[in-house]
Amino acid sequence: MTYLITGAAGFVGFHLCKRLLSEGKKVIGIDNLNDYYDVKLKKNRIKFLEELSSDIENWNFFEVDLIDKLKLEKIFNNYKPSIIINLAAQAGVRYSIDNPEIYLNSNIIGFGNILECCRKYSIENFLFASSSSVYGANTLVPFNEDHNVDHPVSLYAASKKSNEIIAHSYSHLFKIPITGLRLFTVYGPWGRPDMAPMIFAKSIFEKVAINIFNYGKMKRDFTYIDDVIEGIIRCSNKPATPDYEFDRSKPNPSTSLAPFRIFNLGNSEPIQIMKFIEVLEDIIGIKAIKNFSEMQPGDVETTYADCSKVNDWIDFIPQTSLIKGIEIFIDWYKDYYFEKKNI
Repeated sequence: MTYLITGAAGFVGFHLCKRLLSEGKKVIGIDNLNDYYDVKLKKNRIKFLEELSSDIENWNFFEVDLIDKLKLEKIFNNYKPSIIINLAAQAGVRYSIDNPEIYLNSNIIGFGNILECCRKYSIENFLFASSSSVYGANTLVPFNEDHNVDHPVSLYAASKKSNEIIAHSYSHLFKIPITGLRLFTVYGPWGRPDMAPMIFAKSIFEKVAINIFNYGKMKRDFTYIDDVIEGIIRCSNKPATPDYEFDRSKPNPSTSLAPFRIFNLGNSEPIQIMKFIEVLEDIIGIKAIKNFSEMQPGDVETTYADCSKVNDWIDFIPQTSLIKGIEIFIDWYKDYYFEKKNI
């Protein structure tokens, strides 16, 4: 069995490849290594994976953009992957406001190309990363997969919502087992520099002000990376199936008569942003300098995952406490940025 992971040099993709390779699985990694954030960090992730895999046949990496359909098809034809996990996407809510074309190309056209390859090469299972951002302007919490998600408040969220709709169409037409996972504020070692945990840690260490939006009245369902990877692995081992109790007169948004499922993947314990910063301060041993300001366009006040459906499906219960997760994250941060001098 061969896994193909897109976005392999990204935060979640790297950790997924690391887990699979450590279990002796054959993995093909794809990433375009774009410069949305520190390319050196992405290359160091790939270097780590290369060093982890002693068997060259178990790990193959290709610098390919999902827009390049011909190169994608060549990889599918040569390696015949059976499980595809699409984690490649142009990330960032605020970045999407000023750069919509990038999101249309990567998150929609690129996503369509990978689905076309899945159709042509008869894969066994397809998973893709959606996002908690699809809940958009919803105020009813916790967010449940049965809630309406037709009101995204950012172009990034809209692109993720479109992924879910397009994926369902492919599942219905071509009977491809497809699972979409709505991820909630993932954090941990090797994290993305554009996300709050890395921004906060960097600012505290460097003793510069942290911009805290909505005057600190924000909550996020921070989910530790290892818990997310466990959920992805379990879903990869259990392809989506049709919901034979699906009622066309009252359609369930998270299932279908097609082999299609949508699940939240979060910690189900929303944390005040100020609490998260306090834990960082305690573990780092330095007080943060705080700069409070209003909510930014495209942002939401609270994210909170109802994970009862994914728990029923794969017995998913996050195991990592906030304090433990931040301790591991800060240990890595100090090792990577201070001791190894960013390699």
